Amino acid sequence: MKTIVITGATSGIGLEAARLLAGEGYRIVGIGRSAERCHKAKETVLASHPQANVQFFVADLMQQREVLRVAADIRAFIVGQGGEGLYALINNAGCVRSWYMTTDEGYEQQFALNYLSAFLLTHALFPLLKQAKGRVLFTGSGSHKQTKVRWDDLMFSRRYRPLMAYKQSKLLGMLLAAGINEQRAISGVRAYVVDPGLVNTEIGNKETGGLVNFVWRFRKSSGVSPKVPAKTYAFLCNPAQEPQGLYYELTREKRYSRQVTRENAMRLMAVSEKLCGVEFGKE
Repeated sequence: MKTIVITGATSGIGLEAARLLAGEGYRIVGIGRSAERCHKAKETVLASHPQANVQFFVADLMQQREVLRVAADIRAFIVGQGGEGLYALINNAGCVRSWYMTTDEGYEQQFALNYLSAFLLTHALFPLLKQAKGRVLFTGSGSHKQTKVRWDDLMFSRRYRPLMAYKQSKLLGMLLAAGINEQRAISGVRAYVVDPGLVNTEIGNKETGGLVNFVWRFRKSSGVSPKVPAKTYAFLCNPAQEPQGLYYELTREKRYSRQVTRENAMRLMAVSEKLCGVEFGKE
């Protein structure tokens, strides 16, 4: 049985992807921030697919120590199941913030959760991904096309702009995916980014306030059900095919920002390694 790890799996897109993929016969390993929400999410998946193989782990992925802890737990779980490595990792966890807030390590929270946690978790699980010649998926956004990397101040510590911090975090995810694909000939791992479009979820109403909270409550009403983008994740995980593009929406390849270059991807990889104190993909 092929194993898929999904972050942010207790609601919205992550939960719908977990439910859909569980129904297609994958072993689902979900990650959520609270034990209660993880329990409810597991019940939701099993209500649709009573025979599904589903396991949830609790972790606050904003904190690097939590990323490394849950990665160790997941590695032990997968090895204990006697599986063939990790078939897919879906980096879906994300947040929006109205003001400048930092993690315990001092990193801006949108940068930490939307991007850096995905970098570190992918690194920690990379040996298992290599074993299975697996796939890494990132939840992206069309807004990545509206910005450039702010190399001199990645975390917007000067003149914080919430929307620009969010847009940049999605561009960074694109660059990480591109960087993984640059090394595919050696690792065998392939990366994709999913643009879910406008989706009716609570992401803009969690721990936000003021204008961000108000605008999102109005805007999300025009969004599609999370079930719609979940189909693209299933499409990209289908072992019967291996799409050759990088960026997809509604199961179709899309154009992405010209900022997604090999030079920028390698530069970001080097910066991220320093921030996390690791050498990507190496044990």
